[in-house]
Amino acid sequence: MIHRDFSKSPLYHPTVTKFQRAYNVVHRSINRVNYFTKEFSLNKNQPVSTLTPELGSNIVWLQCQPCNTCFNQTSPIFNPSKSSSYKNIPCTSSTCKDTNDTHISCSNGGDVCEYSITYGGDAKSQGDLSNDSLTLDSTSGSSVLFPNIVIGCGHINVLQDNSQSSGVVGMGRGPMSLIKQVGSSSVGSKFSYCLIPYNSDSNSSSKLIFGEDVVVSGEIVVSTPMVKVNGQENYYFLTLEAFSVGNNRIEYGERSNASTQNILIDSGTPLTMLPNLFLSKLVSYVAQEVKLPRIEPPDHHLSLCYNTTGKQLNVPDITAHFNGADVKLNSNGTFFPFEDGIMCFGFISSNGLEIFGNIAQNNLLIDYDLEKEIISFKPTD
Repeated sequence: MIHRDFSKSPLYHPTVTKFQRAYNVVHRSINRVNYFTKEFSLNKNQPVSTLTPELGSNIVWLQCQPCNTCFNQTSPIFNPSKSSSYKNIPCTSSTCKDTNDTHISCSNGGDVCEYSITYGGDAKSQGDLSNDSLTLDSTSGSSVLFPNIVIGCGHINVLQDNSQSSGVVGMGRGPMSLIKQVGSSSVGSKFSYCLIPYNSDSNSSSKLIFGEDVVVSGEIVVSTPMVKVNGQENYYFLTLEAFSVGNNRIEYGERSNASTQNILIDSGTPLTMLPNLFLSKLVSYVAQEVKLPRIEPPDHHLSLCYNTTGKQLNVPDITAHFNGADVKLNSNGTFFPFEDGIMCFGFISSNGLEIFGNIAQNNLLIDYDLEKEIISFKPTD
């Protein structure tokens, strides 16, 4: 996996400045939490006039011919008429009728089940829901076939950044995500990833692993149960009890009515988002430990920034205390470079939803076991 801002990424734009990339990191986080807040409120059976869902679903989709609107991709656009195993999913099928996914519906008296996803902004995909065989490479060098995978066949597709991808793979807890569809028989309902630090100059890439090769073991591994939140069952929630800065532990009970807090762990949100009062105390402890000039944040969403020109930023030890798992964050997972000579704290105020973002997940091997319903963490370079 290659970070979208890394020079080897097909999404990389060399004309974009470091400041603009960092600005985009902040606002991708804000847009992401706004999406989740909207998505979750729509799942509470509240009356609404029009539903315009945004991405965050578990659907796997790719561009398909005939393409009414398509973005450029380097590989040929999939032609379902040339696939002997391709079948449209009818509206009468249980896959279409019984799903709780608000992105799937039948409209205009049509016979074919449809999906519609909006990312936010202009990015979107709309098309037919289908069944087809999925073929993947494997570590042995041979191909692995997964029959009867539900795939969105997109005829109207817009992706930002002039992407060279051909679609999106959902990896959530919902029944149509890739990890749920390939099933326990082939990959043990397990996957893991390890993310390199944001803005890293390393030639390494992040890793994504499926199946029993996900070996997260040893004395330094800690695990915490996934939490099911009513109306939000397709996402990965954990129970967060506290954060520590050095020897100072900040309990949720000190700054809220609850002693613990459900927090969404999300690889799609860069920054970590916490309640404002709790964040304020966390920031105050961090500021006491950092012996550098504090500056006004270049973006008003940011909570803490320092001038590091010609200086070394000594980051205090910060630990996230989940239920049964104390996860010490890598120093590259707590501060990130906003622009030359400015480092900012990668934690900002939430908008009613707490998120453990991907910058905080740097240099941790994170294992998702959907059978045992646990998430495990192991410090990994």
